[in-house]
Parts: sequence; C-alpha cells; structure tokens
Amino acid sequence: MLFFYMVILFLVFVIQFGVSCSCLALNRSQQENLLKLTWNRMSNITRHDLENQLNCCGFMNDTENIATYVTDYSICQAPCSQTSCKTCGNVMLMHSGEALRILGGVGLFFSFTEILGVWLAVRFRNQKDPRANPSAFL
Repeated sequence: MLFFYMVILFLVFVIQFGVSCSCLALNRSQQENLLKLTWNRMSNITRHDLENQLNCCGFMNDTENIATYVTDYSICQAPCSQTSCKTCGNVMLMHSGEALRILGGVGLFFSFTEILGVWLAVRFRNQKDPRANPSAFL
C-alpha cells in the first residue's frame, strides 16, 4: 500500500512541478497572446460584462482589435469616463501576472513538500523499527 502511495505522490509531484514552472515561465508577451485569443473568442455580452467588472474599455485598442470588435469607446458601457478608461488588456495582464506568480510559488512550495513525503515513504517503507538502518531491508 505504501508503494502505491509513493508512486501516486511522485506522479502528483511531477505534474504539479511542471505546472508551477510553466506558470512562472510565462512572459508578458505570451500572456498577452493568450488573453488576446480569449478576448477574440468572447461574445459581445461577455465582453460588456468584463468591461463593467474591471471598469475598462476595449482590449488593447490596436488596429487588429478594432477590425474584429468595434469597441474603441463607441459601444463600451463601462462606468468609467470614456476619456480616462484603462484598456482591459492592461488590467487583465496585471491581474494574470500577479496570479501566475502566486500560483507558481505556492505550487513549487507544495511540490517540494510532496517530494519530501516520497523520500520519507521510501526511507521507512519496509522497516518494522524506524530507528533501524534503512538500507537493511531494501
């Protein structure tokens, strides 16, 4: 039973370590590309809801975005004044960057505690007396 626990815990460690490293490795341009793809797939209703929640207008107000979604400030219904609105892309990039750093750090911390659990399980796997020599029963 302890062997299966070790194997499963090691697999969880590998997955969690990989996800944590990928969270920490995403740079700003990769985050922007991911958010831009998501923004372009949203419906207009979802965009309006997001603009109202984040108090922003449009994604990045570039020419490609204007061609696919005519927001600029014409149909933006955010409560901010239309001359001083932030772009939703910048607001989302700020939030996503902070969230990815926090998630990556917490994930790394817990992945190393999992590897400690695997090491302890290997150490005491076949012992009847934990004070005995760990290599005596391997």
